Amino acid sequence: MAETMVSFTKDVVIIKPPKRSAVVLRLIVFTFSMVFGVYVCSICFKQINIQTNNMFLDDEVIERPCCNARVDRSPIPLLHYPKPKTFDRLECAGNAVRLFAILSMQRSGSGWFETLLNSHVNVSSHGEIFRPKNRRDNISSIVNTLDRVYNLDWFTSSSKNECSAAIGFKWMLNQGLMEHPKEITDYFNDNGVSVIFLLRRNMLRRLVSMLANSYDKGAKVLNGVHVSHVHSHEEASALSKYKPTINISSLTLDLREMEATAMKALEYFNSTRHMILYYEDLIKNPSKLTEVQDFLKLPRMKLTSQQVKIHKGSLSEHIKNWGDVNKTLYGTTYEKLH
Repeated sequence: MAETMVSFTKDVVIIKPPKRSAVVLRLIVFTFSMVFGVYVCSICFKQINIQTNNMFLDDEVIERPCCNARVDRSPIPLLHYPKPKTFDRLECAGNAVRLFAILSMQRSGSGWFETLLNSHVNVSSHGEIFRPKNRRDNISSIVNTLDRVYNLDWFTSSSKNECSAAIGFKWMLNQGLMEHPKEITDYFNDNGVSVIFLLRRNMLRRLVSMLANSYDKGAKVLNGVHVSHVHSHEEASALSKYKPTINISSLTLDLREMEATAMKALEYFNSTRHMILYYEDLIKNPSKLTEVQDFLKLPRMKLTSQQVKIHKGSLSEHIKNWGDVNKTLYGTTYEKLH
């Protein structure tokens, strides 16, 4: 071939490759070098990103020890890792705790609802912690009390201590809550506190329950002891025998004021993470408790309570001057309350 140069020696034949083959070989080597270089650079960048991400994760773990990577991290503000001053959480130090508050009014089913929550193995709801006035004298005393509760340094019979998954309490609207709405809203939002509004649609039934409970404080029907809640049908029957007389001259105004207070609370704390729950819905539809557990992001469990409803049946059976009450409410928005 014309392009191939061959030279002969005595014992060796040397064949020189054509120039075109040498150019092709260089191109192949160059291309391979480029591809390999890009691959190496991509690996390096991935390593840098992993190290950077690990740096941020390490900083986060300092604030949230033992945090399981498989936990849903999207609602991080809702996850808390308290460090109590009064005890050591031991192996549960890495268990996330969610904070909640039940905002309600007396005789709206909050006591029954709280016993249901406390039947959950990992929930601690501490009752009306702001009933004593000294805990709600000013916003500073309120915040100090909230800090103790949410840091697990508050002990009641419902305390689950080390392995609590949700911590909360009942806060009645007339216990300092409505006097400091902005500061309390800010506290709830800054600390990731979830709010459960527990309200009652039938304000007339609430009024009957309030009057009966007030009567029993003096009468102490059950063996000389005042009780707000009962655990047997016999006790419920004994308490329900008292029929209050309703003041019809202020009845409509009283019902309106109750509703207005509830609506004002909803307005004040509307910017919090919250759900609205009605006592009547809980009675008729126990599956509402599943919604509550989902709202608090708790593992679902069957919740139970030993409390027994006191005033059953029609309101006409529990109001002494029912005829006058019925006549007073006729033609108003409360006409159908029974």
